[in-house]
Amino acid sequence: MNHILALTERSRLVALAARVLGWLDATPYALLALPLRFAVATVFWNSAMSKLASWDTALALFADEYRVPLLPPELAAYMAVSIELSAPVLLVLGLATRPAAAVLLGMTAVIQTFVYPQAWPTHLQWAAMLWVLLARGAGGLSIDALVRKRWLGES
Repeated sequence: MNHILALTERSRLVALAARVLGWLDATPYALLALPLRFAVATVFWNSAMSKLASWDTALALFADEYRVPLLPPELAAYMAVSIELSAPVLLVLGLATRPAAAVLLGMTAVIQTFVYPQAWPTHLQWAAMLWVLLARGAGGLSIDALVRKRWLGES
């Protein structure tokens, strides 16, 4: 009798697990893309805000600590802040998401390679989020989706 009850309980658990997995598999990409877009945008936006809060300190960091090769520190600082201000806005709006993600992925690679190679766990997280956005786009809740519907006739 206990054996039959155990089998019945096990099949209920298997059925419940199958339902939960089915529900998770059915999660629309648009709902997954939103937190990815907002999370990675926040990282870079906050970095820009900290640089702008003390521009002299930011310039000193680029001259003394960051030392991006081939670029003068002041130019590197202006480029970094420009990217960190514009790309997050694009990601939040879901406008030109793939190009914005590509630029931030490139920036992440530069930071990882030349500035903070020991911070690879953090950079790996950023890269993973950006790679998904690069590969799949902004999702249906975005200006990109509206543009595709309006001008390309996609649904």
